[in-house]
Amino acid sequence: MQSKLRLYGFNNLTKALSFNIYDVCYAKTEREQRDYIAYIDQQYNSERLTGILERVTEMIGAHVLHISKQDYDPQGASVTFLIAEEHMKPAPEPDTIVAHLDKSHVTVHTYPEYHPDTCLATFRVDIDVATCGEITPLSTLDYLIGSFDSDIITMDYRVRGFTRDIEGKKLFMDHHITSIQDFIDPATLDRYDAYDVNVYQSNLFHTRMLLKEVDLQNYLFNTDIYELPPKTRLKIHSDLRREMIEIFSGKNIY
Repeated sequence: MQSKLRLYGFNNLTKALSFNIYDVCYAKTEREQRDYIAYIDQQYNSERLTGILERVTEMIGAHVLHISKQDYDPQGASVTFLIAEEHMKPAPEPDTIVAHLDKSHVTVHTYPEYHPDTCLATFRVDIDVATCGEITPLSTLDYLIGSFDSDIITMDYRVRGFTRDIEGKKLFMDHHITSIQDFIDPATLDRYDAYDVNVYQSNLFHTRMLLKEVDLQNYLFNTDIYELPPKTRLKIHSDLRREMIEIFSGKNIY
């Protein structure tokens, strides 16, 4: 916020950012697809994800109350942070710490999977940052985008509830926003095609981003591009672009 509002009591506004990324890869055999899933699953295990969320928590000026993390078999990981806006002493019993219902949380989940027919594998990461009061999670977007290999990005931001100023007037928004894109570095935006779907009267903001340039070598797992005939390269490029466009559009097009 550019200037601090004078409020009556606690700021009751809740700000929720949902950040989803997709990374697509080509693996020419079923064995390589499984190897890619295993590789990406290890690269983004619960330990690394915990480090990313710790940095996010620092950036929004919050304090960690409790951390829960889990790696899954055969694949995937989840991490959840319970956070507070100010330093607090945690409850003496771990089981009672979730009683801080007026506070906030940060979560991340991973979803590796592969296409049965086109030799494509997809790695999806879902991150949710829910905060109360003056904290807004939008300042973390550049860091989150840079923390993952992001071919497609979808973001939702919503401000819920209301708070009151010292005169008792209800405030349904405490900071200026016209688009999520305004909180992303222009150099980052330049690499993507992006569009918005915003419902201003409901404080709902949605942005989707699709990587403009596809350097085929970056999408080949354990394969050099010069090992492939030109027609094969063209077919792989087409399959990759089709997969990315459909994920970006949110529907089956081809």
